[in-house]
Amino acid sequence: MPTFEVGGQTLYYELHGEGEPLVCVMGLAADTLAWALQVPAFSERHRTLIFDNRDVGRSSLADGPYEVADMARDALALADALELDAFHLLGLSMGGAIAQEMAIAAPGRVQTLTLAASFAAGGAYARKLSEVWASRVHRMSREERVDEFMLLCNSEEFFENAEAVAALRGLMLQNPNFQPPEAFARQLRAASRHEARERLGSLSVPVHVIGCERDILVPVWKSTEIASLIPGAELTVIEGAPHGANVERPEEFNRAVLDFIAEHAHAAV
Repeated sequence: MPTFEVGGQTLYYELHGEGEPLVCVMGLAADTLAWALQVPAFSERHRTLIFDNRDVGRSSLADGPYEVADMARDALALADALELDAFHLLGLSMGGAIAQEMAIAAPGRVQTLTLAASFAAGGAYARKLSEVWASRVHRMSREERVDEFMLLCNSEEFFENAEAVAALRGLMLQNPNFQPPEAFARQLRAASRHEARERLGSLSVPVHVIGCERDILVPVWKSTEIASLIPGAELTVIEGAPHGANVERPEEFNRAVLDFIAEHAHAAV
């Protein structure tokens, strides 16, 4: 099992394919399995790095609170260890917040930046939400947590397909590395404290912001806000898509990611 030690944490990672490196950063409570519908497409064009953030999947559990910037340092250290000096960068949801911190900290290494269904800042609302949600999760069963997450990440149309719902639910429940509630709470609280609005304007790399029209977890206006804060950022809104567009609408999601990279790759070198 490929792992890397950084800052007292053990990170699980996978590398797939060949080509210009693409580093993929996943969001809250999700591990490398959540990239299952992206890896085949991404790895046809890119040496694709996926990994588990601290406190999820096969990576180690933290022993106390931390910030999104700490997770960004984890990811940059992993890229260092794998000798990925320059790379395209994709962050999804909380992973987009992590990717923002990575790009701000190491702008010379990021060739293109894609921020999908993400947010520029948490704020008081997010901090209160994290407090309430973290408390509730400790009282929920695994089945209840999966059901809630699916309701937040999938569309009403998806729920009309009972077979698809049962298949996805079963996969999530069978994950052998199901995230403990205290680890979920730590990730959630870190995400709620993210604040990059006054720093995003410093980015000069090609930036692609992908929003999901019917996202109820991270509303599409959050994506619009990110794009407005970064000079020259390109905004794509996937029509009718929920937060989990990478799972529910993978072909559109993958095409949006890869087409932008292909368009800007040579200019970024």
